[in-house]
Amino acid sequence: MGLLSSLFTAKSTDYKAMIERGAIVVDVRSPQEYAGGHIQGSINIPLDQISTKTDMLLKKGKPVITCCRSGSRSGMAVEKLKSAGIDAYNAGAWDSLKQKI
Repeated sequence: MGLLSSLFTAKSTDYKAMIERGAIVVDVRSPQEYAGGHIQGSINIPLDQISTKTDMLLKKGKPVITCCRSGSRSGMAVEKLKSAGIDAYNAGAWDSLKQKI
């Protein structure tokens, strides 16, 4: 899957159901952005640190849903996570994801 397709994940993805089944929400914004508002239960791993956390996420054995401010950084994070063998989905903007779940 290319970068563009990971940036624009199909709108039919049921993120609420995925989270109910144990998917992990990873917010890839900076700690300052995350502190300004985020999805309850999400974890903050800034994009520039995502590569150092792939082993930890892989060990959890659960799908990962990424989000950020607009969907760009979360799309880049999905590419890195998928390269590490993680089942990852780009949900785009965190506030938009919040409304869907």
